[in-house]
Amino acid sequence: MIDIIDGSLFQRMIIHAAASIGAQKQSINELNVFPVPDGDTGTNMSLTIGTAAAEAKKKPAHAISQAAAANASALLRGARGNSGVILSLLFRGVSKGLKEHDTADGEVLAAALNEGVSAAYKAVMKPAEGTILTVSRLAAQRAMEAAQEQNSAEYVLEAAIAEGELALADTINQNPVLKKAGVVDAGGKGYLIILQGMLDELRGIAAPESDGEGAVKEKADFSTLGGEEITFTFDTVFIVRKRNPNVDLDPFRSYLNGIGDSLVIGEDDESFKVHVHTDIPGAALTEGQRYGTLELAKIENMRTQYEDMAAGRTPQSTDDLDMDEAAQQSAEEPAVAPAEKKYGVVAVCAGAGMASVFRDLGVDGVISGGQTMNPSTEDILREISRTPSEIVFVLPNNKNIIMAAEQCVGLVEGKEIVVIPTRTVPQGVSAMLVMDPDAEVDANVDAMKEAMGNVRTSEVTYAARDSDFDGFAIKEGDYMALADGQLFGTARSMSDLLEKLALADSQQQADFINIFYGEDVSEEDANQALDLFQRLCPNAEITLLSGGQPVYYYMISAE
Repeated sequence: MIDIIDGSLFQRMIIHAAASIGAQKQSINELNVFPVPDGDTGTNMSLTIGTAAAEAKKKPAHAISQAAAANASALLRGARGNSGVILSLLFRGVSKGLKEHDTADGEVLAAALNEGVSAAYKAVMKPAEGTILTVSRLAAQRAMEAAQEQNSAEYVLEAAIAEGELALADTINQNPVLKKAGVVDAGGKGYLIILQGMLDELRGIAAPESDGEGAVKEKADFSTLGGEEITFTFDTVFIVRKRNPNVDLDPFRSYLNGIGDSLVIGEDDESFKVHVHTDIPGAALTEGQRYGTLELAKIENMRTQYEDMAAGRTPQSTDDLDMDEAAQQSAEEPAVAPAEKKYGVVAVCAGAGMASVFRDLGVDGVISGGQTMNPSTEDILREISRTPSEIVFVLPNNKNIIMAAEQCVGLVEGKEIVVIPTRTVPQGVSAMLVMDPDAEVDANVDAMKEAMGNVRTSEVTYAARDSDFDGFAIKEGDYMALADGQLFGTARSMSDLLEKLALADSQQQADFINIFYGEDVSEEDANQALDLFQRLCPNAEITLLSGGQPVYYYMISAE
């Protein structure tokens, strides 16, 4: 049994934990109460601790205090979504508990876990039972008891996990929403997977690896090629986020096999990753976008790279392009933009149309993000730093981004950061409309919060899986409407669902209605939706705008 943990071992535990939750993130995503295609919790926790794992691999530490401090810093920068922020807070407290320790035995580890719980509870304004907070608190309490029974780090962690599992099973009884859905808390589940990964490292259990059969190469291995063996010129790798988790990729495979070779497609419920050699990479990318939203692409010329290798030169790759761009940005852009005005605004949204709306309203920086792609604290900090103002208002525009934004407060020297807790894009738009560049900070905050409070937001998406929730028998593929985050209704027909929304009180009583249509909606269909609302809401002034947002066919604001 391992009794003492040093810095190097702690880092290996974090790396193992990141691999563990990475392997199980989809099962955590599927605990999401609403069957919407957001998949936030597992993805966010995985991305958050993945940042810390990458840091641990780069900067070895001998003292556990150093390893824990570096881990906490990386988690803060990489925190995504509420679950990622709470995870970072838990480990920030752990770092505080391990301060000035070279190693940690069972008693020190137990005390550090409790410090983590204290840090998380202090940061959450209204801590609710039946969540990751409950699971972490009860696990930490058991750790303290276990440390008195046997002063061993491994024993303490094992006991904490066992108690945490009991607490997790009980979350279904503590949280009415979870009870209705018949699931345990996703954040609590993710936290225990992370602790289990850390324990597995102590026990010498191998970390999970990706399935080699479905793995996709990041780049071509030129050492195995001869110039005459390169049939197609461009090594092409790209990732597409699926519109439908059950999309049939067989026609796409057939197409790619027709224009190239060395084809491998790896997929999960959320996205698929393609590796192919082809002479027409643009055609491959264009065809891929029929199945979802293109997120990332890397294209490299294998012929020129082989020629470089044959001549003894280091072949260029897209990695070099990334480094050049980062160096150029570092040289050209100051770390913190000097203040040129009193107020600046940073907003989060998804879709080119939404971004244009915010820029037209005077927003300085737009961060691409929203449902399914929560930006990290570091992403938000970067845009805040670029904003040339003394005071920066941040509009998260999503309930799962508010906490990440709040972690930025006080982190940029010389700038006051004020987070306006907008939960939807339409709330952010309304807040921007009332911001007064000549008013005092408090007056602006009050006005913006009042404006966002007057907005009712409806969103139309699709059901990612079958579900029986709150009296609704939901079938995969149903159109589904949310009203201010609550399930409003479902239908097999888009027009039927839009008609129900138009007749709802929030729309019938509104003076102004804005309809933002998404990337999967044609202009013709959007105009039909406009006609329907104009017919059924005759007393409202109605505006149709191209939002270009993913996931949601329509976002509808009513004021």
